[in-house]
Amino acid sequence: MASDAAANGIRTNPEPRTVLSEELLARIHARADGYDRRNEFFSEDFEELAAAGYLRALVPEQFGGLGLSLRELAREQTRLGAAAPATALAVNMHLVWTGVAKALHERGDGSLDFLLAEAGAGEVFGFGISEAGNDLMLFGSRSRAVPQPDGGYRFSGTKVFTSLSPAWTRLGTMGLDSDSADGPKIVYGFVERGEGVSNKDDWDTLGMRASQSQTTLLDGALARPDRVVRRLDPGPNADPLIFAIFANFEILLAAVYTGVGKRALELAVESAHRRTSMKNDGRSLAQDPDIRWRIADAAIAQDAIYPQLDAIAGDVDAQADHGAQWFPKLVGIKVRATETARHVVDQALRVSGGGSYFAGNELGRLYRDVLAGIFHPSDAESAHSTVATAWLGPIEPAD
Repeated sequence: MASDAAANGIRTNPEPRTVLSEELLARIHARADGYDRRNEFFSEDFEELAAAGYLRALVPEQFGGLGLSLRELAREQTRLGAAAPATALAVNMHLVWTGVAKALHERGDGSLDFLLAEAGAGEVFGFGISEAGNDLMLFGSRSRAVPQPDGGYRFSGTKVFTSLSPAWTRLGTMGLDSDSADGPKIVYGFVERGEGVSNKDDWDTLGMRASQSQTTLLDGALARPDRVVRRLDPGPNADPLIFAIFANFEILLAAVYTGVGKRALELAVESAHRRTSMKNDGRSLAQDPDIRWRIADAAIAQDAIYPQLDAIAGDVDAQADHGAQWFPKLVGIKVRATETARHVVDQALRVSGGGSYFAGNELGRLYRDVLAGIFHPSDAESAHSTVATAWLGPIEPAD
């Protein structure tokens, strides 16, 4: 049986593959504080990650990639998130697009195969979806998508939180086509850096500073006909593209913040062993019952996320059929992971004492970085609405 599986290209070794060596992660971790202090893009990290093939991790081997599963990459993103949260968050956006293209390809939809080929050849994809004040996210847009005679589109609008701003070469974006006879339609397409595209140097934030997720201005940016991938009705949509975006975005985002929690717990344990207490005859705080309770509380919460993340990512890989429960599961893992990370960081701060309040302390930086989790979609309000609708049905109109 095992030999037959191997002959058919089926992996019989259940151990997840890794791309990021401990040595690479150590170098990335050592640079994180400097990037944060200087509010600077993680250029050296990016170069090393690209050289290691990490940007091609999800790209199937036939397209020049490493062919990792989503489950395997989620584990890698957890490791990278523990080393340098901002680096992991920014790289996430490129990885999301490759994951979307991979998911569609595996389900028989080749509409984003060009993305797999280009990512395999070294192109870098940015995520130009978010817009200020647009809480509809994928289901609406403030940007314009103007149809062109050849079937292409020109996009105009302002996109916020565009991670990898200094590095991307292709931008996946969306806008509203109100001009076509069958409109309005939400149009998804990919534009190249150049005419009609500019970035604002406006990323001066509380945390996740190295991501340099600058505002992107689109002014007639062209998506060629072969780079227009969807025209969908506004509002909730069962199109596979929407599922693929939600699945990869929420899972990989959850992985980054799980990494933040992992590192915070490690720092709490180190601090408990290092700090001493005069109340307890100079013994380490690792012997203090209250400190032990806080670390145990953080560890219990943190440990629960790993199997959930593994399971939901594995279900995407296996094309499991969760029907109407898919979206509640996806928003649920994002909210649980980000809120758990905040809780673990908070407990770690209480364990570590006032030293963590000083600039340059790693735990203080994690505290600033982890707060970004509340702003990523789906936010807590949207997630709870999604889950309530799945279990209770939509809110009925008042009589």
